[in-house]
Amino acid sequence: MIALLKGRIEELGGGWAVIDVNGVGYLVFCSSRTLGQLNVGEAATIHTETHVREDHIHLYGFLDNGERAWFRLLTTVQGVGAKVALAILSVLSSDELTHAIAAADKAQVGRASGVGPKLAQRIVTELKDKVASLALGSAAGPKGVKVAASASPGGVGDNTRDAVSALVNLGYSPSDALSAVSHAASKAGEGAGVEELIKGGLAELGPKEHGL
Repeated sequence: MIALLKGRIEELGGGWAVIDVNGVGYLVFCSSRTLGQLNVGEAATIHTETHVREDHIHLYGFLDNGERAWFRLLTTVQGVGAKVALAILSVLSSDELTHAIAAADKAQVGRASGVGPKLAQRIVTELKDKVASLALGSAAGPKGVKVAASASPGGVGDNTRDAVSALVNLGYSPSDALSAVSHAASKAGEGAGVEELIKGGLAELGPKEHGL
């Protein structure tokens, strides 16, 4: 199992890169977002996921553990293979993907090549609760996927995480809390504080009186 490559970018192509590690060239398939940050001749550290099949061994590369964690999470959904997962990661950042799934925004997920309306709906439905739990810092991913807390694909900031945690403590489910805070954050814009996000989230949820 190859988990990490450190070397020089030898060549870049459509959906792939060749990384020279001590004279050995490794072909690594990457999202366009990752490829856009690589330059031929420069040193790079690539986190990898190894897929072994009867007819091939493929390496998939990522600039950080978070993107790799998202890749693993996405491929747990039926109908999402490596190619589709990379296509999704090419059009949505970790943060954008988190909020799209939290808001059940299948149109955003459906922007990726190879993702039709039915598959987009399946992705947001199956991953909503898992993403909410991960966003709260849980290291326990879905069956077959183990994610360190620091490499969680949650993709949310500290204020968002704290606001979600506060709503969960008030009795809301993680998925409902993340969805509400995500909507509140999009309305409030960057720099919104925890209290503002909590109040906005409660407004989205239509809460009973909680004294906030």
